[in-house]
Amino acid sequence: MTTPTSTTPIQGAHMAIRVCHHGEYEMQDPKSPNEVVRIVVIDRDGHKYDIKGKIGDNLLYLAHRYNIDMEGACEASLACTTCHVYVDNKYFEVLPEALEEEEDLLDLAPFLQENSRLGCQIILTKEMDGLVVTLPKATRNFYVDGHVPQPH
Repeated sequence: MTTPTSTTPIQGAHMAIRVCHHGEYEMQDPKSPNEVVRIVVIDRDGHKYDIKGKIGDNLLYLAHRYNIDMEGACEASLACTTCHVYVDNKYFEVLPEALEEEEDLLDLAPFLQENSRLGCQIILTKEMDGLVVTLPKATRNFYVDGHVPQPH
């Protein structure tokens, strides 16, 4: 059985339910123009990638689809900080609040800033259309068993 590697929060009456994706979802094109979410990713060298995702995509796996160097060593299991990004302040408030586990990991991330988030925890919504994220100059891999992640 495959372990879920990302979650999409869906708000219910009094609880949040998380829908699991494994990276395959991000490899699918949007079914309609209404689903398209435009993202700008600025890499460590300042190269700007204009990419298109869809509602429900996990930013980490979407970056993998476009061959952007966002590592994701723990494959979105909230065990590392290699998908650390800086979210443009215009969009930071649009993101759901970080889970405690994400905040704890971010405290360990090098080059932490107030607008830091983990790319694996950013699930695209239509409100994020135009989102700009920047990769930090370096990340630290806490995944110590020698596992080498494979693109999805």
